[in-house]
Amino acid sequence: MSQRKMPANQPPSPGTGAAGNLAEAKSERRGASHALAKAVSLHLEGKPQEALNELYSAVDSGEKDAELYSALGHIHFQLEQYEEATTSYWKLLQLEPSHRTASFNLAVCLEKQGRWQEAVERFQRSLEVDPGRNEAYLGMGICNLQLGQLEPALEAFDRCLNQMPTQEAAMFGKAVALQLAGRFDEAGDQYRRILQRNPTSEDSLVNLIAVDMARKDSDRVRETAEQLLSVRPNSQTALEGLAASAFSGGDHESAARYCVKIVEIAPNHFEAWFNLGVAHQKAGRFHDAARSYSEAARLRPDSPQVHVNLGIVQQELGDLPSARKAYERALQLDPGQTAASWNLALVLELSGDPDTAEALYVKLLDGNPEWVDARFRMGYLRLQRGDFQGSAEAFEACLKHRGRWPEALLNLGIAYWKLGKTDDARKAFDQVLAMQPDSIDALRGLAAMALESDDYQAALQLHGRLIELGERGPELFYNTGLLMQKAGIMDEAVRLYREALAVQPEFAEAALNLGHALKALGQEDEARSFWRRALEIKPELAHGYFEPVVA
Repeated sequence: MSQRKMPANQPPSPGTGAAGNLAEAKSERRGASHALAKAVSLHLEGKPQEALNELYSAVDSGEKDAELYSALGHIHFQLEQYEEATTSYWKLLQLEPSHRTASFNLAVCLEKQGRWQEAVERFQRSLEVDPGRNEAYLGMGICNLQLGQLEPALEAFDRCLNQMPTQEAAMFGKAVALQLAGRFDEAGDQYRRILQRNPTSEDSLVNLIAVDMARKDSDRVRETAEQLLSVRPNSQTALEGLAASAFSGGDHESAARYCVKIVEIAPNHFEAWFNLGVAHQKAGRFHDAARSYSEAARLRPDSPQVHVNLGIVQQELGDLPSARKAYERALQLDPGQTAASWNLALVLELSGDPDTAEALYVKLLDGNPEWVDARFRMGYLRLQRGDFQGSAEAFEACLKHRGRWPEALLNLGIAYWKLGKTDDARKAFDQVLAMQPDSIDALRGLAAMALESDDYQAALQLHGRLIELGERGPELFYNTGLLMQKAGIMDEAVRLYREALAVQPEFAEAALNLGHALKALGQEDEARSFWRRALEIKPELAHGYFEPVVA
């Protein structure tokens, strides 16, 4: 969003006051010197420097006419020589402290130099001399606004508007003061009053967009931005407002289009490239998002967030080395970037560097002990490397913070099982099934534990349930076939061994035991063909002379 526009006071008008029409000043002051008359003539001829020379010659010769300093102030102001104009008006006031316009003109010169407090004081003095000078209230409002003194500024603008209700500069100044004070509803109403009278007030439209964005009123942002575009086609502020409105409404396609127009107008606009990356990312166009974020990173290489976002889309694209580099750069810029640390740890896991990933999770937990997702990943990595006690402790801590967490319970059950805590493991798997009755992993865990404890009836029931749920792994068919064979249900054992071989034709043990089951059914010729097949796949099975493998 473009910077908020501020009101500006107007310079002394050539047609008013002592800094006004010099010919009128000549007629009013009968004692004006010959130098003043000549200066007026030169000024009328468009020779301001020669006019200044004539006036300074008179002053240097000792003339003490206030009109000389009034003329000097006026000409210097016209030439934008504000310091010289200030000096002239001070000298005028030394000669005539109650001069009707000198204090006001001096205040405007001080305002032009950014000497806001001095200007306020001089505007106040001008009102003592000339209480009807409404422009002084406008000047006081502007200067107080620049000083951040919002209440005095509002008071001054209101005083001005009391006398001149349609004074646009005062209306605009009041709107800015309300906006700075966070009184957005009132500020918006004030800007709209200006626009009713002047629909092409660009500064009011620009500020109104900012106000409505602060109010999170995306519909009005869009309306005002479209109005600004009609006043100034390709207005960057208008396009930014339209993009913000589109983002707010979840219309990432439109947001991307507006951002593209912004970067065409302003190729070095960091925020526009960043927002374009966000729009592409939200729309699932990760290649385009990566290009946009890369351009944003080129423009502002010290922005941690742009490197984090770049890493995210590179990770989505499967470019893990580039994602890792982006996250590491973000952490160099801001070691406290937890999002970068978290994503980097995930990338390290995927890249086959679990030790470094675990160290990052530990570091994250040092600063954020309640971060259960990091603790979960740490527990998982410990489980993978065989630290079952450490894994169990991590998953127990997870469940203290988030009780109903099937994945944590499942892994805790596995850790307990590996630690020999079979009762605790079975309890954990049962809790998972209570929450997710069709949990394949929990059923597998219970089935494996049943086999391990020689509880063949429970194992058979659990394996059957897995098959009912659509599991089609060769090991599942094989193990269930073994259980059927042990139970003497040879027809079903044969069927299951055939299922295992259909999924994995080179499964030698399945072929071997299929042969044994077929022999038990009296189908010796087919049994011999499967024994031969098992030997071809795995010759070492000849040891033991085809003793049935049923355990």
